[in-house]
Amino acid sequence: MSSELAFGAVVFAKDVPTLSRFYEAVLGLERLHSADDHCVLRAASGMELVVHGIPRAIADTFSISTPPERREDCALKLFFPVPSLALARARARALGGDLQGPEQEWEMRGFRACDGHDPEGNVLQLREAGLPA
Repeated sequence: MSSELAFGAVVFAKDVPTLSRFYEAVLGLERLHSADDHCVLRAASGMELVVHGIPRAIADTFSISTPPERREDCALKLFFPVPSLALARARARALGGDLQGPEQEWEMRGFRACDGHDPEGNVLQLREAGLPA
């Protein structure tokens, strides 16, 4: 195992298993470790995403609607590369999240991007490479 620490992010979750499955499947991440209150996922690039449970006393004070309400007032939006926006959109929708439709995609610096949200409403952006820079 490498002694270098990876770049990463923590996403806090009311439902750790559901959110972990979403990121694992949509982003193609490898599950490194899983426990009741957290799950560590790793990308081929080495970046790690930790899905960490919100303490029960706090989690019990709110509910997640179906479909989830997007938390667009958040000060942070994570972005992730995917091989295909179309495939990621289908997987996201099947797993309780969403990615805006193709008409909302935009291009920049050699990639096509689209915003969406996970099953708990956390905003995210997915990026598909392959366009001329």
